[in-house]
Amino acid sequence: MKPWNVEICDVTLRDGEQTPGVCFSCEEKADISRMLDAVGVEVIEAGFPSVSPNEKHCVKTIANLGLEARVCCLARAKESDVSDAIDADVDMVSIFVATSDLHMRIKFKGKTKEQVLDATLPLIDYAHDHGVQVRFAAEDASRTDPAFLKQVFAMASGHGADLLSYADTVGCLTPLQMYRIMTDLVATVQRPLCAHCHNDMGCAVANTITAAEAGAFQLHTTVNGIGERAGNAALEEVLIALRTGGGVDRYDLTHLTKLSKMVEQYSGIRLPRNKPVVGELAFSHESGIHIAAILEDPRSYENFPPELVGAERRFILGKHSGRKALEYIVSSMGCELTEPQICKVLENVKKHSEQKCTITPDVLRTLIRKAQEENG
Repeated sequence: MKPWNVEICDVTLRDGEQTPGVCFSCEEKADISRMLDAVGVEVIEAGFPSVSPNEKHCVKTIANLGLEARVCCLARAKESDVSDAIDADVDMVSIFVATSDLHMRIKFKGKTKEQVLDATLPLIDYAHDHGVQVRFAAEDASRTDPAFLKQVFAMASGHGADLLSYADTVGCLTPLQMYRIMTDLVATVQRPLCAHCHNDMGCAVANTITAAEAGAFQLHTTVNGIGERAGNAALEEVLIALRTGGGVDRYDLTHLTKLSKMVEQYSGIRLPRNKPVVGELAFSHESGIHIAAILEDPRSYENFPPELVGAERRFILGKHSGRKALEYIVSSMGCELTEPQICKVLENVKKHSEQKCTITPDVLRTLIRKAQEENG
């Protein structure tokens, strides 16, 4: 299988920070950037310099960390915003402009589409004149008239935009819709396309991977899927899908669990225990049928090994547990039990579990001692 031709632009430090209540310090942004660089992410969107002097300082700090990744930042279609980006020493500026009728009516009252574009497109030349690459981003592209969007992208290409970004700003697309749209755009426009997906309907990762399969080049992600409202496409899920389904194996995924925990701590956004790839339960097994098979071959109930993402497999005892799982866990604790004792412990494990009692190591030791005393 030929690997998909893609790169990752992680926007945790910009779109992820737009999660209500999240604000990273400059030091935290630097820590996250270094970890993203260790993973092999090609582009890091470090922030939005025009937000504040401190934000501009943070973006410039990251741009001068000496990372392998290229550093990008966001700018409105204003010369002052692009100037701030240039001053921040970034490699690329993402100039965004609303393109849907709804957004243009709200944001550009009294201006025609032509007037908006006439004011926006020269900013591509301005950034290029100062040695900065340009990603031209169509905000609310998924609700933009397709013919007009193609016209806008063609005009941006004519000004030399390095990348063209398609934003599903309100997360309204399904994967099949994304595939049809991206296939059409890839065949039409003359520049590499970017997919920027939000998760309002839970489709951000699926839409991002679908866009890649349809030919999108730059995929936008955030660690843990944080971001405005329901968030963005989760980096860890996109990277695993690229490895297992897209033949892309150049990223060092062993950092993902550590990176996830770092962003969880810095953002204060707690992960669901069953979060794919990096959640506490992502490699935890309780079912006796599953554990018995995993002890023979982990691939029986794991699509990829925990070691791949820097995690560990865990066997959890509960009402669905079987004898093999119990014997394995008891043995790993350094205990030896007789046949009657094993049977008694398993019986009590199930009873405790059905009473919503978590079988912690301490609980298990208590059950083992009790079985040893009763069945000595």
